[in-house]
Amino acid sequence: MNNALGPILIVDDEPNIRNLLAGVLEDEGYQVVAAKDTVVARKIMADNSVALLLLDVQLPGQGGLSFLRDLQEEANVCPVIMMSGHGTIATAVEATRLGALDFVEKPILADRLLVSVANALRLNQLAAENSDLRSALDLTRELIGSSAQMQQLRAAVAQAAPAEARVLITGENGTGKELIARALHKASARSSQPFIKVNCAAIPSDLLESELFGHERGAFTGAVSRRLGKFERAQGGSLLLDEIGDMNPTTQAKLLRVLEEGELERVGGSGTIVLDVRIFSSTNRDLDELRSSGGFREDLYHRLKVIPIQAPALRDHPEDLAELAEHFLRQFCAVGGRMNKTISGAAMDLMRGYPWPGNVRELRNLMERVMIMVPGNNIGAEELSGLLGPVKPTAVGGGAGDEASANGLNEYLAHHEKNFILQTLDEVDGNVAAAARQLGLDRANLHRRLKKLGIKD
Repeated sequence: MNNALGPILIVDDEPNIRNLLAGVLEDEGYQVVAAKDTVVARKIMADNSVALLLLDVQLPGQGGLSFLRDLQEEANVCPVIMMSGHGTIATAVEATRLGALDFVEKPILADRLLVSVANALRLNQLAAENSDLRSALDLTRELIGSSAQMQQLRAAVAQAAPAEARVLITGENGTGKELIARALHKASARSSQPFIKVNCAAIPSDLLESELFGHERGAFTGAVSRRLGKFERAQGGSLLLDEIGDMNPTTQAKLLRVLEEGELERVGGSGTIVLDVRIFSSTNRDLDELRSSGGFREDLYHRLKVIPIQAPALRDHPEDLAELAEHFLRQFCAVGGRMNKTISGAAMDLMRGYPWPGNVRELRNLMERVMIMVPGNNIGAEELSGLLGPVKPTAVGGGAGDEASANGLNEYLAHHEKNFILQTLDEVDGNVAAAARQLGLDRANLHRRLKKLGIKD
């Protein structure tokens, strides 16, 4: 077979067109499967590693462009060629914007189809090879560190992964909560199925229900077509409810019902959908405190916290700092095509004296800056200090009060406040309300700080 990566999936509601296209492709030695709509297509894609999708624009139920949009949001890497008998420039532009590799008009000429398919499959092959190479270099999916805390964390992941129990992952921003969830999924029996994430803090409260559970066409203003929610997209796999502590009470109640019954109804729908999804949830907030204040449901808390896992802050395992820094630096140098750089003892001492409010994420970002901004192959304290900030080195394990002298505290806070707020905004996709909640500020206060620091909101 020509397409060693899997079959070509034809999605068209016209049987004659499906048969015609299948015949042309099979004559060239391609393996072909077909579907009359996106519902059947999803079932086929769940059971097969599809090499290429030939997708019609006009389909019964969910249209081709809507389906393509879903695939993009799910980070589905299957290449797509769009087909249409009523093609317009606007449709072709939209299809390309959503990630389609080509747009062919009906009636489709056999030679035109074969050229397009060959090009798409070649690109898919190159993408697969590139992914393999990046996998060898991209070690960020590993839980790096030799400290007792990291050994305990890896042991907890190894114990929890094979089970189907729900896992609640807690820890500060930047400690790798999503990384832990992905490690759990990767080590589970669901590893070949989707891993879907939804940030409960970044989505407005009135849209979160639709994002989670989906909606039917006409369910509300703007619902022009059926939309599958994150739960349905994660069927057979795992769903991470990130920043679960920021979920509004109404959605908490509906989530509890879904978890109890194992099924859902789309917004505006009447039928139920049976779910087969493992749930991970994560938060940087104190759910015990939220429960006490009535901000988080007691019953939902216990539903989610079957297995608790704590992501340690970087300051709690400083002995891993050197290993993590060197790991990230090697990774970025390799991906960036640079010679590997070395970190001097003085530079490492400087990093050990830094409080790392952004945790491992901040360290990773620093190593990327170092790779780009430091021209030489040796990173000294002088080169690093300009990128890290004016913090004096201290002994390993010192508290935040030890890491900057009283005289330098104002300078330290002024230097890092803007970066910390920008980092928080980045985590919630620019949602100011969500950022304010994470920072423990009211929205008006955060707006004043943004204006003072020259940050556009």
